[in-house]
Amino acid sequence: MKPKHTFRGVVIHEDQPRFRTAARAPVAAKPGPARVRVAREVSGRGGKGVSVISGLPLAGDALEELATRLKKLCGAGGAVKDGAIEIQGDHRDRLVAELHKLGYDAKRSGG
Repeated sequence: MKPKHTFRGVVIHEDQPRFRTAARAPVAAKPGPARVRVAREVSGRGGKGVSVISGLPLAGDALEELATRLKKLCGAGGAVKDGAIEIQGDHRDRLVAELHKLGYDAKRSGG
């Protein structure tokens, strides 16, 4: 059985300083307008397409409220997953228009 700490088959000894990983500080997002993208995805959904809105500078309850508003606008279901809003169906044009009305610089991405 291989040791747990290997790199290309070479055992890495954690006491050697050249192999220690430094704790990196998270990179802060650039200040300025957020890159809001509205895309269509079908992967992992049995061929059913969903409109995915990513890059929104919102978190928690504010993201849930926006998702509820957009779902009602499209008349479709959806969810908030990993900081992105998923709306069932292809509603990209309608979503981009509504996000522009709300003051977000949204762009349609993908085909």
